[in-house]
Amino acid sequence: MAATRTAHTVWSGNLTEGSGNTTLDSSGLGTFDVTWKARTEAAGGKTSPEELIAAAHSACFSMAFSNMLAQAGHTPDEVHTKADVTFKPGTGITGSHLTVNARIPGISEEDFQRIAGEAKTGCPVSGALASIEITLEATLAS
Repeated sequence: MAATRTAHTVWSGNLTEGSGNTTLDSSGLGTFDVTWKARTEAAGGKTSPEELIAAAHSACFSMAFSNMLAQAGHTPDEVHTKADVTFKPGTGITGSHLTVNARIPGISEEDFQRIAGEAKTGCPVSGALASIEITLEATLAS
């Protein structure tokens, strides 16, 4: 079944001096301040499109990885995924680096790395980000 999720942003002013807020409409979880400065310098308590993409990518990868592990007969105790999304002014979003650390009883290192790689490319957010470089660092915790 297809699902559509909605968020909206209200922006005031020009790009570099203006500001806005992004609201997560579908979940109702909140409204987050956004600024150019938060995008290109220190966050300062505000978010950016790249941080929101990083949140989406880390969640999507964790879900895809857990599903692929289950299909291979493994249930993870925990999957901890971080996504670092890079933005270069004048160029745009240039990459997303996924770092995953997982505890998965009974899996071999080889199977772990293979499935993590498959999840990196199979995650729907990775597909949406296909125009940028996506890298993965995967560590199997003991």
